[in-house]
Amino acid sequence: MRYFIEFAYNGANYHGWQLQPNAPTVQQTLTEAISTLLRQPIELIGAGRTDAGVHAKQMFAHFDWDHPLDKPTLIQKMNSFLPPDIVVYQFHEVAADAHARFDATDRTYEYHLHLFKDAFVHPLSYYHHRALDVELMNQAAQILFEYEDFECFSKTHTDVFTFNCTIYKAEWTFINGNQLVFTVCANRFLRNMVRAIVGTLINVGLHKITLDDFRAIIESKDRGQAGFSVPGKGLFLTKVGYPYL
Repeated sequence: MRYFIEFAYNGANYHGWQLQPNAPTVQQTLTEAISTLLRQPIELIGAGRTDAGVHAKQMFAHFDWDHPLDKPTLIQKMNSFLPPDIVVYQFHEVAADAHARFDATDRTYEYHLHLFKDAFVHPLSYYHHRALDVELMNQAAQILFEYEDFECFSKTHTDVFTFNCTIYKAEWTFINGNQLVFTVCANRFLRNMVRAIVGTLINVGLHKITLDDFRAIIESKDRGQAGFSVPGKGLFLTKVGYPYL
């Protein structure tokens, strides 16, 4: 029997999702917890990987287990066993060939930044003290829909077969006056892609580059032409879509 585990985490204390030999990761912590409680080694396959310091409000991973699960009891035990910065929401029984990564039809990220110093949001938001032209940043964000190849926003030396992504949504919105959120949804994302897009859009908002420059950066396919990568602490994976969930 195959199950999807639905969970969330604050990534501040972890070197991302994926297992690493000498650093704490979310995958390692979650795997150790469920393997201990089910008293059998469990392999978790995640919907994707987040980088160090990045958070997830909704994340999925699949695993195989030979017996029906007592879901409410296991959820309670998992949340008691796990550290405070990881929470399990649900277990979903799925088809035997369901795959948390390959079956995902879309993923949504949010990037949070604040424009005035705030002692309470700073651990989960990037403080940018300079004024930004948000209207122009939204105009630049619409340009993303004109393209599919986003190599310019990808971390270099990654082993991917294609840099093509289909972006469904890209928009800046204000919340609570001084907080800005960039929401982007696509069928897939490249490594570091959202953080590089946000850094480049900030350069648009600072009037360092024009809309034509933004187009030229995308067409260059050169990471060196794009903007800086914003800190991971403001980035959240907020939704992973599946046709059967």
